[in-house]
Amino acid sequence: MSRLFPGCARPAAVAAAVLLSCSTFAQTQFGTVVLTAQRQPQRIDQALAEVSVIDRAEIEAHAGRSLVELLAAQPGIQFWANGGLGKSGSISIRGLETRHTLVLIDGVRSGSATTGTPALDNLPLDAIERIEIVRGPLSGLYGSDAVGGVVQIFTRKGAQGLQTRVRLAAGSHGLRQAGAGLSFGAGPVDGAIGLQALRDDGFSSTNARVPVGSHHPDRDGFEQEALNARLGLKLGGDWRLDALGLHSRGESQIDDGPGADARARLTSQVASLQAGGTVQGSWHSQLRLARSKEGYNTLVSASPWTDLGEIRTQQTQLSWENRVATPLGQLLGVLERIEQEVHKPATNYTVTERRITGLALGLSGQKGAQHWQFSARRDRNSQFGTENTGSAAYGLDLNEHLRAGLALGSSFVAPSFNQLYWPGFGSPTLQPERGQHRELNARWQQGVHQVRAAWFLNRIRGYIPAGPRPANVPRAEIEGLSLSWEANWRGWGLNASLEALDPRNAATDKLLSRRAKDSLRLGLERQLGDWQLGAQLRSVGDRYDDAANKQVVKGHTVLDLRADWRLAKDLRLGLKLNNAADREYETVYGYNQPRREWLLSLRWGE
Repeated sequence: MSRLFPGCARPAAVAAAVLLSCSTFAQTQFGTVVLTAQRQPQRIDQALAEVSVIDRAEIEAHAGRSLVELLAAQPGIQFWANGGLGKSGSISIRGLETRHTLVLIDGVRSGSATTGTPALDNLPLDAIERIEIVRGPLSGLYGSDAVGGVVQIFTRKGAQGLQTRVRLAAGSHGLRQAGAGLSFGAGPVDGAIGLQALRDDGFSSTNARVPVGSHHPDRDGFEQEALNARLGLKLGGDWRLDALGLHSRGESQIDDGPGADARARLTSQVASLQAGGTVQGSWHSQLRLARSKEGYNTLVSASPWTDLGEIRTQQTQLSWENRVATPLGQLLGVLERIEQEVHKPATNYTVTERRITGLALGLSGQKGAQHWQFSARRDRNSQFGTENTGSAAYGLDLNEHLRAGLALGSSFVAPSFNQLYWPGFGSPTLQPERGQHRELNARWQQGVHQVRAAWFLNRIRGYIPAGPRPANVPRAEIEGLSLSWEANWRGWGLNASLEALDPRNAATDKLLSRRAKDSLRLGLERQLGDWQLGAQLRSVGDRYDDAANKQVVKGHTVLDLRADWRLAKDLRLGLKLNNAADREYETVYGYNQPRREWLLSLRWGE
């Protein structure tokens, strides 16, 4: 009997009952083409996985000020942060760890090999054109880390002619923000460039509940500068050569005890060169050479400032992707080489580099009412040997509006270098986490209306919980039920999502830390002439901050409001009021989240 809904023998039956009882359904862009779910283009309504797309208009309308807050507003995603803007933020997709989510920037792996997590706090929203979120394991296509899902960020692209944009913003806590960019295209050449800068005086990240010796009731500010650029060249036919780069530098004040003034400096870089086009007939090929870097160092005010040394991570990626049409569907083949290197002055990691060679195959097709998608991947890891992963998904159209489906998948995550070798903390005997996933889902759609439901179960062998010294435990189990609904009704945009989770360490029967068992989101939008109004209510249940389930982080309900006024064709004025009811809440024990705050922005161009 499920712990999600006591008294309900089969969560999938509950999902189906809710699905069939709805009378209005979701608004979505069924013609939207996505790339992430199958690592090749497909219409979003043909994807068998649960996929969300956040376009530029939604990014502008969102009430949050960071990528973590933007992602947390999406169904099936929870977040926690050690304070306000620029502080260490994490996301959880379907109850899994941040390190179980693969983050790609224009197809390039992003994140730290030392921590095993992506630096979401350091990616500027102004550089982003679109985000695709896929829920469920995709290790069969992408390899390590893609256990809970994949988040792919697409940066700004070129456009024909010349388009410019400027954005100025000011808000609570002394926030000042400026950004400018242009997109261009003439003949075979196109490109884009953007600059962003942000300053925030902040508020105290910690309160008296934080462990003794860490609380310092000062303002913890944040500053960031970023540059993104892209240049493309049409080579003939549909062949293109693209070069792109992103550089972001953030510096955040952090609490490190009374009287101490500590700062964390983070640098993120991505550079990529790729060429792709049609070789012959339906055979399309793409070659990509890319490198991502992250640097992290802590500075303390010991008169003068003392730099404790930079921890550097570098990932080099070479991939060759091919797809071709076959009688059974679209066939994908990927050959990939990933090289990870880490460096920390005065820290002797036993191993400082890792080599991964991967071969992946994918197949997606449809015949009549039946849809199928398969993937299989074999990775050779220089530290952990060979890992085989895969997935299979099947969907059946019961009628022209209703589709039911099931999915199975396997996944793995290699331990990070810090988990393995950090002095006094690491455990060199750690083994990769290996997951098995099951899912039943259903989707109803008619016109632009849709509702989705899914029951899922993830079993992870060798799970590595957060703690003072990492160790593999026999198994973790995350069972969940998600429901989402959107609709357009008489000019009103409506959306709602509900997720119920039971995330447990199977060895101790304790709930996994920082995961709430229930979360609810309600959204409302209205267009009134030149005005666009919106509101979102987010409600998250209680959670535990520790593995022993002793420290309770109380649940919270937050209301965000926004208004956008078109002053002229390309000129808009926006006002956002976050946490409008001025609730006091935490997502990490002893760390504050912002009370009521406002943000006023002026935008010219898009």
